[in-house]
Formats: sequence, structure tokens, C-alpha cells
Amino acid sequence: MSPRTPFTTRFAPSPTGLLHKGHAFSALKAFEAARQAGGRFLLRIEDIDITRCKPEFVDAIYEDLHWLGLEWEEPVRRQSEHFPDYHAALNQLAERGHIYRCFKTRKEIMEDIARAPHHPGEGPDGVIYPGPAKPMSPDDEASRLDRGDAFAWRLSISAVKAELGDISRLSFVEEGEGPGGESGTLAIQPDLIGDVILGRKDVGTSYHLAVTLDDSLQGITHVIRGQDLFFATSVHRILQALLNLPAPLYRHHKLLTGKDGKRFAKRNKSQTLQAIRQSGVSAKTLRMQLGFNW
Repeated sequence: MSPRTPFTTRFAPSPTGLLHKGHAFSALKAFEAARQAGGRFLLRIEDIDITRCKPEFVDAIYEDLHWLGLEWEEPVRRQSEHFPDYHAALNQLAERGHIYRCFKTRKEIMEDIARAPHHPGEGPDGVIYPGPAKPMSPDDEASRLDRGDAFAWRLSISAVKAELGDISRLSFVEEGEGPGGESGTLAIQPDLIGDVILGRKDVGTSYHLAVTLDDSLQGITHVIRGQDLFFATSVHRILQALLNLPAPLYRHHKLLTGKDGKRFAKRNKSQTLQAIRQSGVSAKTLRMQLGFNW
């Protein structure tokens, strides 16, 4: 990263529901960091899930963030408008043998795991899929494609290791704090990844691929996000290495929780920014409650 590169960060919500206090905290953390550094703050709409993302939620994101007092550069990048970028990256990974088509259903994968004598267990994305015992033959794959069967593009960790060697030597700089207090220069944890999904037949990308590519394309120097995404950094660092992309610095922050100790979620409608605003609470009051005194 060039020392002349301006501090650039982003807030990247998914319009699958209304924003809540946890989103406000994360957006304000990024906005405040950019302002203190004299840098750039970007808004990105992560709407690759075309079945769950709704235009009304996009409109609500703009309304809520403007109400909070945030400003961002235009134009706003909307992922749904850039599927060709993600397809190109997938094609590059496929041509180099880093990904493969997986036709197994979740039920079939769970059955395979149950039969495995030494399974890696659970990771941050759920059950870790270690990959097939042996690759599907080209004839079988062609037959499944001819039938129109659904499939997922999965990252082949074995292929990645064959090219990059000991991938645990990949590291990232954590300027914030991981869920276990991790900070500084940290090695990735490939054992928690498995063959993660990078795209599907019907949706040509995944969160992991889209966010990694977008951060590079938008010149993001600092990724500021919640600790729930801390372990995803291992996947993103691998993709950065494979696609020859720069590695930003990371600042993971704590997650807000309610009185019950559970972190805020979109299903908790009483804590949406819309509901808070309609109750008469001012943006300044909410900012102060969240620790931002301006």
C-alpha cells in the first residue's frame, strides 16, 4: 500500500431488511475513522442476493444513513450491477483449477460428513466441508450440466495449497480487535475454512468473492466491520493472494447487544433505525448513545 494512498473505508449493508442500531454503530465507526484520517468514506450496497434484497430496503438505507448525519461519495456501488466483474474473477479461478463445481445438496454433504472418521467440525460459516474424497470425472460433470442440475462453485483448498504452499503463512494486520482479543499481524486460519462457496449456478458470486473484489476495485485501505466477520478474513486473504489483489488493513469492532445479551439482528424490528426515528429520538441522541459525540 503506497504511503500516499488516501485512507479509504466503506460501509456495505445488504438490503434484506431495515437497518438497526448495530448497523448504525458500524457505519459510524467507519465514517468517524475516515473523517479523523482526512480520508474517504464510501457506501456500497451488497445486493447480490436478488431474491431477498428489495428496492424499498435500499431506499431505507439511504434515508437512515442521511438521518444519522453521514455523507458518502457518489456514485454508490451496487453489486447487482457488477456481476460481470465477479464472473470474470470466477472464470480466472476456474481456469487455474482453484475452484470446482459441487453438485451435492446440503443433505448429501451432511451425510458425507457423518460418514467421515475425522471431520474438521464447525467453522465460522457452519460445518466445514473438506471437499470430495475424489474429484468428479469430466463425463459425470458434463452429464450433470446437460441435465441442468444446480451446483455451487467451491474453493479447492487442496489446489490452493498446491500453488501457494503453506497458506497458514498468509497474514493480515488487525488494527482493531478480534473476538478473542486478537490484534497485530495475524496468521490466517485455513483449518476453519474448508472448501467454501464462491458462487452458484443461479447467482454467479458469493459474499466472500464479491466483497474481496469490490474492496480492491474501490481502493479500500481499511476494512472496518464487526467481529462476526473476523474469521472471514482468512478466506479473503486467500482470494487476495490468488487474484493478486492488495491486502487492506482490518479493524474489527465489537458487536452491539440488547438487554438479553444477544446481538442485534434485522428480525428485531423494535431496534430498527426507522422505528427509533419514528419514536422521536434524534440522530444526535442516538449517536451519543453509541459513543459518537458530534
